[in-house]
Amino acid sequence: MTDFRSDFPFFSNEKNKGLIYFDNAATTQRPHQVIDAIRHFYEENNANPLRGLYDLSVRATEAYENARHTVARFINAAEDCEVIFTRNASESLNLIAYTYGMTNIREGDEIAVSIMEHHSNILPWQMVTKAKGAKLVYLECDRESGVISDEEIAAKIGSRTKIVAVAHVSNVLGITNDIEKIAKAAHKAGAVVVVDGAQAVPHIKTDVRALDADFYAFSAHKLTGPTGCGVLYGKKSLLENMPPFLRGGEMIEYVTREEATWAPLPAKFEAGTVNAGGAVALEAAVKYIESIGFDYITKHDNSLASRLIEGMKKIPHVSVIGNSDGNRHCGIVTFTIDGVHPHDIATVLDTERIAIRAGHHCAQPLGSYLGVPATARASVYFYNTEEEVDVFLSKVKNIRSWMGFKD
Repeated sequence: MTDFRSDFPFFSNEKNKGLIYFDNAATTQRPHQVIDAIRHFYEENNANPLRGLYDLSVRATEAYENARHTVARFINAAEDCEVIFTRNASESLNLIAYTYGMTNIREGDEIAVSIMEHHSNILPWQMVTKAKGAKLVYLECDRESGVISDEEIAAKIGSRTKIVAVAHVSNVLGITNDIEKIAKAAHKAGAVVVVDGAQAVPHIKTDVRALDADFYAFSAHKLTGPTGCGVLYGKKSLLENMPPFLRGGEMIEYVTREEATWAPLPAKFEAGTVNAGGAVALEAAVKYIESIGFDYITKHDNSLASRLIEGMKKIPHVSVIGNSDGNRHCGIVTFTIDGVHPHDIATVLDTERIAIRAGHHCAQPLGSYLGVPATARASVYFYNTEEEVDVFLSKVKNIRSWMGFKD
């Protein structure tokens, strides 16, 4: 393995030495390239972008728009203006719901969402359907493999369907949904496809045009970027016909006492002072990820997930949730231990300097569907190691005995 850990100040910090960080699906660590980009912007180019005519503001604007160009290239958007900067994936999904959804959904329409969605890709559509008298329909996956079947897609996406909202990668199961297939079915029915890509973009190469996604959302902090910065991709033809989400600042073209007109894309959806430092840091994260390459990242993540799953299969009373193939988990391994609450699993592992996530993972409908309302989740990234996986497995093996069980 290439030693990427030396790029991350977090791992060399005295407080974190020896810590095994397996909560990458929640947020990743930041390399010095990203931290340096933030510092450089605020030390040398800090001004309010888009507003000033002086040189410093022009430099800030150029840095902000260069970041947009890099992100557009990264996901293969057709034009830079199809990339809207938001605070996070949740805001991006809400933007679509409040603008496209509230404008285009009518009584009797249907919105199809997968059962495995993060709450951020369920709650906005619950809001829209309740407000408009529409119906929310769930695409259910196979309980063992996590796969949404062709039959399920055909049964749930039909003439009444106007929006299909689906995660590219599940934050619980780690399964990669076949977005191209779902998009084809949706478009045949006259619906648009909204993809939550928060767990996909960090792990697999994402091409929004190849996927034929109408909208695609993700967050910077899950791919070594900063918190507070997200991305919404939308096809230009759709974005141009949507009303603004927020009003004020540079999203206007002209204002009278009674009326206002809106600036062209992408400014129409970026009200107020923008997070220029966050965008510049996201650009640095994208370039850092590209320097490693998705061939390496995907292979490494799959290898560690497979090692985790194969190791857990050998431990009595431990059950892995989802597909048995580690290559279909995007580095996410969710599990339970008989008789031990997931919160206790996480707490015990924390005493052993291992950080994992426990709970419903903001996916309660999925937990209810699978009959496991709470689980523990270990999620790895390219800077994690086989040695860390082996230490983790050795600790998991002892949890039941530590909790007083006599196996």
